[in-house]
Amino acid sequence: MTGLLELRDLAVTIAREAGELAARRRAEGVSIAASKSSLEDVVTEADREVEDLIRSRLGELRPDDAFLGEESGAEGGSSGLTWVVDPIDGTVNYLYGIPDYCVSIAVVEGEPEPSSWTALAGAVFAPAKGELFTAAAGHGAFRGDERLAVNTGMSPALALVGTGFGYSAEKRVRQAAVVGSLIAEVRDIRRIGAAALDLCAVACGRIDAYYESGLNPWDQAAGVLIAQEAGARVEGRGGAPADREFTIAAAPEIFGFLHDRVANAQ
Repeated sequence: MTGLLELRDLAVTIAREAGELAARRRAEGVSIAASKSSLEDVVTEADREVEDLIRSRLGELRPDDAFLGEESGAEGGSSGLTWVVDPIDGTVNYLYGIPDYCVSIAVVEGEPEPSSWTALAGAVFAPAKGELFTAAAGHGAFRGDERLAVNTGMSPALALVGTGFGYSAEKRVRQAAVVGSLIAEVRDIRRIGAAALDLCAVACGRIDAYYESGLNPWDQAAGVLIAQEAGARVEGRGGAPADREFTIAAAPEIFGFLHDRVANAQ
């Protein structure tokens, strides 16, 4: 099997190309192609075009691997590896010209479901900021050439915590109530609007923790590995692997505190 660093480097190459395409399309003007789960859950023409590019490149270079993308779905393979792709994570940010959007590409071993796969390598590229986050299992996490490590030594009262909200109005109301109960116990709350970048923010110390429910596999595939390789504790509810139901990534010292307050309240 191709080495982990080679898989990471391939993810980087394709993520950069895809991110440059996304940035060009953003500069030209964005059109909404469709709504998905709700009117707030949009997909742009650029989402589809960027995913088509990624899928095409991987098809040329890794024809035996499987593929799972947000826009075009799943395609099987024979190698045991699956590329998990979010062509533009943070689509609403992208739509409004907010620079917090990214291309997220990971390669995993096993079934294309976070609770059962083993993440091998990944890249998250934020073209509007020129930032590239990468990781390969057992080889650390990086922003560019800088090796990353989560913040350590803080108490919960000094923790800056990131989160996100679902597209359903009813769910957002519940999630806002959780934030309301948590905010008095931590330094502050941040909502960036792109799960992959939230997880990378934990990895590089911009925030101390992040939690969210309802993440899809492509939302977290690369970001979870990057956070873990930077020393974050990343799990789902009650010690289960992070999955669609719940994901929490935090500096080890504050993980238990945050889990106890938010894991079962989403």
